[in-house]
Amino acid sequence: MRMSGSGEERNIKLDLISEERMASMTSMEKIRFILDGVKLGNIVVLEGGLTPEEQMKLIEMTMSEISEDFTGIEIGSYPLKRGFLRLRRRTRLTIVGPANMMKTIKKDKDLIRAIISIV
Repeated sequence: MRMSGSGEERNIKLDLISEERMASMTSMEKIRFILDGVKLGNIVVLEGGLTPEEQMKLIEMTMSEISEDFTGIEIGSYPLKRGFLRLRRRTRLTIVGPANMMKTIKKDKDLIRAIISIV
């Protein structure tokens, strides 16, 4: 992305992570992987998403690491379609980014719309 008038290129990095790669990690490995990527300024998109417990742990760990340089995360996800007994196992897709770069503006069962800005 080129910023007009600045002459300087600024990029936004997207990490698109397959469900297979996430399945090979423990919950703590997933959370650390996501948090490390976001702290570098990356937007992390998970094909298979996280369980509700993993999302809660991600938020908990994020809160413990907030500093002047790391303002936190913005997270958007949509759930797995309800199946047998109408239980949800995990989300279908999750997007996580730095709170100072990403803002979710619309989220429903089939769409996540976010604004990503360069800081």
